[in-house]
Amino acid sequence: MRTILTNVQIILANEILEDASLLIEDSVIAAINPATVTNSDVIDLTGKVLMPGMIDLHCDAIEKEIEPRPGTLLPMNFAMAQIDRRNAMAGITTPFHAISFAHEELGVRNNNIAAEIVRAIHTYQPHALVDNRVHCRYEITDPTGLQILLDLLAENAMHLVSSMDHTPGQGQFKDLEAYQNYISRTYKKTVVEAEAMAQRKLENASRTQSRIETLITKALHQNVEIASHDDDTPERVQTMADLGVNLSEFPVNLETAKAAKSLGMYTIFGAPNILRGQSQSGSMKAITAIHHHVVSCLCSDYNPGALLAAVFLLPRISELTLPQAIALVTMNPAQALGLRDRGEIAVGKRADLVALEQVNNLPQVTTTWVNGNIAYFCEYVKN
Repeated sequence: MRTILTNVQIILANEILEDASLLIEDSVIAAINPATVTNSDVIDLTGKVLMPGMIDLHCDAIEKEIEPRPGTLLPMNFAMAQIDRRNAMAGITTPFHAISFAHEELGVRNNNIAAEIVRAIHTYQPHALVDNRVHCRYEITDPTGLQILLDLLAENAMHLVSSMDHTPGQGQFKDLEAYQNYISRTYKKTVVEAEAMAQRKLENASRTQSRIETLITKALHQNVEIASHDDDTPERVQTMADLGVNLSEFPVNLETAKAAKSLGMYTIFGAPNILRGQSQSGSMKAITAIHHHVVSCLCSDYNPGALLAAVFLLPRISELTLPQAIALVTMNPAQALGLRDRGEIAVGKRADLVALEQVNNLPQVTTTWVNGNIAYFCEYVKN
């Protein structure tokens, strides 16, 4: 099958082509501005922008699809269908669903439910619109989750794994009060319940290093990349880098982000932080990290729609060009995870593409192609 997209502005890695065309053949990009094309379907994209499909390394929105209210669980296949379509609509062609393993802690973050979600993602994939992938998040103060994660590794069921520590006094939560406020607000826990959860974390902290080292060793053996979550000191990122960790998710301050970059790690910040102008937990503003050139990738964190909006906002509020901003959600994540077949508009790459236009001063997706096939289409009415 051959399809040619015409009369479109194409965002390449280092430049923007005006009034250009692109040929899709057998699910890959066959040519850019081909001289002649015959026997192909023609799609006129006049007035639209064409960019690579986005790669989202961390989004836990799937948890809200399954558990929209605390203790209220919806069927897995229903939730998968919803999040799959949300990503196609948002222009995210390769989402890494962030699934937390923190046993009996918070709803779907129960280890057994989390493992069920991972397997549900794989079961649904033959019916999916986008290339759904699994990002397993391990709460290292939970001694019961390690074996479950090792079993999933043995099943080749994960594509990315991260270590996280939400114990009060470090990382995302600077003190017990910050932890209690978050748990009470987000999960409707009482102060007593939040204090008990924090105490269990402190009690289980003694063997975290051993558990981290075991998980990282096994993951690297399976060629699964590892991320460290909420790094808060240069010493911490050095320790993780020494273990083979390649990504630093949401470093909480500038000093730590700079240290991660100096060690050759990829840093990941949240797109909602860009849109809101601040972190929900009081950590560093993502725009500050942008200004200091320590951001490798943006992720949607918890809102798939935020990714595209943040990318097109960045050239207005930072020194980044549009191709540089788009690289934060396409080329750079692809390089971080070794996805050599996607992440840019170039001949031979997968035809994971997004056409968009400005609607009410916001970029809105009109068509998403995944592996050359249309996964989403919407035509906005012009008044």
